[in-house]
Amino acid sequence: MTNPRELVKSFGQLAVKIKMRIKNIKDADNLAVLRTIPAARCHELTGERKGELAVNVSGNYRLIFEPNHDPIPKKEDGGLNWEEVTKIQINEIEDYH
Repeated sequence: MTNPRELVKSFGQLAVKIKMRIKNIKDADNLAVLRTIPAARCHELTGERKGELAVNVSGNYRLIFEPNHDPIPKKEDGGLNWEEVTKIQINEIEDYH
């Protein structure tokens, strides 16, 4: 959901922050760059959401996404190689708290 009208219809004033996070993602050369934006607080999810990541949109809302690579870039220890993730798929925008 990146259509500005749909964002405003679904999220009201939160749409401005959502658009800002989407711009941050588009401007980043790779996923590691998102880690340098403190307000985004890009992080990997755990449990049922293992394999997905999130960036903060507001106090409770997160933009949830996953790497869109086949295979997903991994380090030798099996962890995600953030520097090699250059494509993502946005899954949802949710208050999961």
